[in-house]
Amino acid sequence: MTFATLGLIEPLLRALETLGYQTPTPVQAQAIPAVLAGRDLMAAAQTGTGKTAGFALPLLQLLTMEGPKVAANSARALILCPTRELAEQVHASVAEYAQHLPLTTYAVYGGVSINPQMMKLRKGVDILVATPGRLIDLFRQNALKLNQLQTLVLDEADRMLDLGFSEELANIYRMLPKRRQTLLFSATFSDDIRLLAGQMLNDPLSIEVSPRNVAANTVKQWIVPVDKKRKPELFVHLMRKGRWKQVLVFAKTRNGVDALVDKLQGLGINADGIHGDKPQATRQRALDRFKSSEVQILVATDVAARGLDIEDLPLVVNFDLPIVAEDYIHRIGRTGRAGNTGEAISLVCADEVNMLSAIEMLTRQTLTRKMEPDFEPEHRVPDTDASGQVVKKPKKPKKPKTSGGGGKRNLGKWVDSGEVTPAEPSIKPVRKVPVFNTGPRKKK
Repeated sequence: MTFATLGLIEPLLRALETLGYQTPTPVQAQAIPAVLAGRDLMAAAQTGTGKTAGFALPLLQLLTMEGPKVAANSARALILCPTRELAEQVHASVAEYAQHLPLTTYAVYGGVSINPQMMKLRKGVDILVATPGRLIDLFRQNALKLNQLQTLVLDEADRMLDLGFSEELANIYRMLPKRRQTLLFSATFSDDIRLLAGQMLNDPLSIEVSPRNVAANTVKQWIVPVDKKRKPELFVHLMRKGRWKQVLVFAKTRNGVDALVDKLQGLGINADGIHGDKPQATRQRALDRFKSSEVQILVATDVAARGLDIEDLPLVVNFDLPIVAEDYIHRIGRTGRAGNTGEAISLVCADEVNMLSAIEMLTRQTLTRKMEPDFEPEHRVPDTDASGQVVKKPKKPKKPKTSGGGGKRNLGKWVDSGEVTPAEPSIKPVRKVPVFNTGPRKKK
């Protein structure tokens, strides 16, 4: 199968040839004809399999062949993304595909001045890539109208619909025309997200080209148990032992990112960090320097877990495990892309056992453990498996009671020094999902 057999027009085929695209990936082969036919779509595929081209190519063709010229302060298609980095990356790809077409594209997001964005939108754009918060700001300031919108795309739809984006998404849906095409693309779809998406799409076609919630088999994964306080020391040891050249490291918090970067820089290691508190220009500069190999170690929160595409990135390290298990798949998906192989190492302490168990249950695999000599943890990481169970270490037999006077004594709850009692399993937060008004209420 070729891109030509999918019915793409010559300007798009010319752009693909320039970019070196030869054969459609499975998600592209199924999604492109469906989008060209005007279908609503839910598409799930592992990260790094070409989802962006799967919706961008047919969308560009539809806008070229159909519909009126874009009006002032308007957009004909909207692509929503959860992070600024992903918005930039998606826009860059769309612009490359559209290089031979008479269409305009633009990306808007927070963290930068809104005024240049308002000026750019005055003439209207055919395809607008946006993060939810900035899109709402532009709409409320009358800098953007959506009555001409033909297609809505939610990229990384699971995160867009997840807790934290639900209110913004509900507001955006109230802005949109009811007649439109809606496309949802993501690497993961949980059951409740699928249920919610069913309310928003009209007779959607579901595409699932790989097992749900499974990391790409091009990524070799394992964990290294370690005490929490020794994680920085272990990371430096492994980096020097493995002679790592380019590593993307994920930390759980912004303070954690800054602390690790400071430690690495103090040791003379070329490192930089990105997180939500940093200005967008600073974040983009750090990403660009990492992509060009000017920076050896890039430490990030989950703002870099999705959409960050680095050619042939060899290694991802989870300095901290993610709170949300699905984010593990997106994190390690930054390596092993486009047929290349990669490695993903997670440094795991006893406090993270429930997160480890959730990841193994989601991915349906028990991660290999590799003890690093001289870094064996004092606080043992309990055994886990893909069933989601935390396997407790067998208790030592109780010593026989000794007789003695004084009656019963309340000595409290004793725990043997060799036994680690894992924390209670984490309770999944209740998702706050948007409620969409499907029509006028009936009068009683």
